[in-house]
Amino acid sequence: MKKSGVGLTGLTLLGHVELPAHRGEGGFDHAGIDRGRSRLYVAHTANDAVDVIDVKAGRYVGSIEGLKGVAGALVHEGEDLLFTSNRGENTVAIMSPASEDSPIKVVVGHRPNGLAYDSEHAVLLCANVGDPGGGHPPSVTLVDVRAGRPLGTYPMAGRTRWAIFDPEQRLFFVNIADPPRMAVIGPGTPGVAVRHIDVPARGPHGLELDPAGHRLLCACDGGDLVSLDSRSGEVLGTLKLTGTPDVVFLNQSLGRLYVAIGDPGVVDVIDIDGWKTVEVVPTERGAHTLVHDEDSNRVYAFLPQTHRAAVFQDGA
Repeated sequence: MKKSGVGLTGLTLLGHVELPAHRGEGGFDHAGIDRGRSRLYVAHTANDAVDVIDVKAGRYVGSIEGLKGVAGALVHEGEDLLFTSNRGENTVAIMSPASEDSPIKVVVGHRPNGLAYDSEHAVLLCANVGDPGGGHPPSVTLVDVRAGRPLGTYPMAGRTRWAIFDPEQRLFFVNIADPPRMAVIGPGTPGVAVRHIDVPARGPHGLELDPAGHRLLCACDGGDLVSLDSRSGEVLGTLKLTGTPDVVFLNQSLGRLYVAIGDPGVVDVIDIDGWKTVEVVPTERGAHTLVHDEDSNRVYAFLPQTHRAAVFQDGA
């Protein structure tokens, strides 16, 4: 990692990790961290690959190739699994970080994106964006991870965005852009949403779960952050953001939500208990994705114009 002397209140810029130059269009997308292996995995959509960073050494160590249009990356440390959603080939890839070059690919719905995993039932949910104009409605696909096969693909009411799994309630939550809502799906009723939660803002997009507060934290295209009770769906609060958000990550130990905003290129830092913005940190125009390392309290923001990761320390 190249060191920098730039400091910011709260989030301090430590430096940058150089990543491979883009070979096509698309930049970076979702990322995940395997803390046990000290590895960060980020979808490099432009390169049909997942780039791998050694977070202890602060350097790029290689790429997992052959993942066409990769959009999502999700790590489940307990089962030593790495999942990717590959929008350019309508598959999800299942692999162990120990054998990154041997993924199992499963065909899912059209243009897969959001990922969430139920480890008890070994079921992966993939939220598919679809292409209604081309005869492919938005959908979710449930995948039996142990068997490496789809359980079924089910239509959704509108374009899907990110998804999460609540292990306490054993429910999947899937953001739907329009109509603005979340679909709540139980593993026992895969073809039918248990219920829908209306979201009072345009374009639900990024999604996180605050397990301690039983809150869903939903970042919406209209520039709003919405807090909802994860059990009742009651709206607990709304907050204006700096711009249109994408990826969000919760720092549970500090009670802070990091919101990546590509235009103008900042991270909004939200105190979720005080329900206020405590910091707006510049990144780079187009930087719409980030990931948080719980062990080190570091935030990695992915910069598409300079194809590198900015590494911030949260020192609160």
